[in-house]
Amino acid sequence: MNPLIDKLRAAVGAANVLTEGDLGAWEQDWRRRVRGKALAVVRPGSTAEVAAVVRACAESGTSIVPQGGNTGLVCGGVPDESGTQVVLSLQRMTAVRAIDRENLTLTVEAGCILQSVQEAAEQAGLLFPLSLAAEGSCTIGGNLATNAGGTQVVRYGNTRELCLGLEVVTAQGEIWDGLSGLRKDNTGYDLRQLFIGSEGTLGVITAATLKLFPRPAASLTAWAAVPSMEHAVRLLELAHARLGSGLTGFEVMGRFALSLVSKHFPQQRVPFAGESPWGVLLENADHESEAHARGQFEGLLEAALEQGLVTDAVVAENLAQAAQLWHVRESIPLAQAQEGLNIKHDISVPISRIPAFCEETDALLAREIAGVRLVNFGHLGDGNLHYNVQAPEGADGPAFLREQEDRVNDLVYGQVRRFGGSISAEHGVGALKAQSLPDYKSPVALSMMRAVKQALDPAGLLNPGRVVRI
Repeated sequence: MNPLIDKLRAAVGAANVLTEGDLGAWEQDWRRRVRGKALAVVRPGSTAEVAAVVRACAESGTSIVPQGGNTGLVCGGVPDESGTQVVLSLQRMTAVRAIDRENLTLTVEAGCILQSVQEAAEQAGLLFPLSLAAEGSCTIGGNLATNAGGTQVVRYGNTRELCLGLEVVTAQGEIWDGLSGLRKDNTGYDLRQLFIGSEGTLGVITAATLKLFPRPAASLTAWAAVPSMEHAVRLLELAHARLGSGLTGFEVMGRFALSLVSKHFPQQRVPFAGESPWGVLLENADHESEAHARGQFEGLLEAALEQGLVTDAVVAENLAQAAQLWHVRESIPLAQAQEGLNIKHDISVPISRIPAFCEETDALLAREIAGVRLVNFGHLGDGNLHYNVQAPEGADGPAFLREQEDRVNDLVYGQVRRFGGSISAEHGVGALKAQSLPDYKSPVALSMMRAVKQALDPAGLLNPGRVVRI
């Protein structure tokens, strides 16, 4: 008999404390990089139950790994191999608590799937703009814990900018109700911002009040072929000037990344396949009319053609065509996985310096590792690239990772630092980058981060070993 397990069963019900059977859905990360062993997987159904679980674990000195949809990419939401940690799954907490149309806010529980949040907003005639490939399975609590980005950051910002309030269970098992929908509240430190992006290391997010927006009258998508990354950046500058706040998405995709989609998903039609070094996907949301939006888009692309920024372009004629274009972009990570194991980088660099970063880093990797293949794509509109490295064709993928991952990371992260960037733009730090963080974060920043961790979680029981190591 384990006294802690008994307390957990009393708190959430025996059926919601899992200790036997296949727990791989909670113990293994989405990329299948690591698999841990949990003492138990606990699934509370309310904030009060979360608080009871945290108090029980705190009393016994048992560390907790908060988990949402387990779609993270940095191994930050799964237990270690000790078999002593409790996985606290928020997946049962899915309620939409309130919609305030006049205040343009939506309050939901942390386990609510992102797609369900989008649908709840749509049913109210409004828009929740956070959008990413995993939206059918990731949870809003996880999005907040990692400060997720996605495809519309250029207009609406990261998840941090979309949140007005939080409900959080502290490391001591107390409940902080900060679900205010206020846009102005200058009564001291903004505690909400501490928990957003903290990856469950400071507290457990149980609910959030989110910003909603009026739905645009029209949303159009275009695909442009561009001859270089430099041309893509200049196209972005022109798009800002021509579309203003209507520019909601600006994605860039390298030729090799798109070739993997054609190779592994031949049923998909990749525009201008093999004809151009880069493809750019643009989205224009307009609050006037579709005719106005189309006129703006066509004017932008005509100017871009005249200036030599693009070599060809197409504007989707309907929602189905737009969805097909976005599906190509969203299929790149899946196609890369089909091609074999790879080394992922989620980096940000000042937009003006991205062309030089790519040129120099491409050459550096080609020089240092013969035959290496670069899968470069991402959110150029906000300076975020998924600068991924694929093993040479025909190489042993697992062996490539074992032998080259540290070397590749050192090369790429060194370049990121040299260009004034960040080694984690939207995926978080997790366990995968926690050891590297001190090499790329200032000692003063790390000292302040450790002080915050020590103040809010002095026993170090919340997601230990992730983000900042004490």
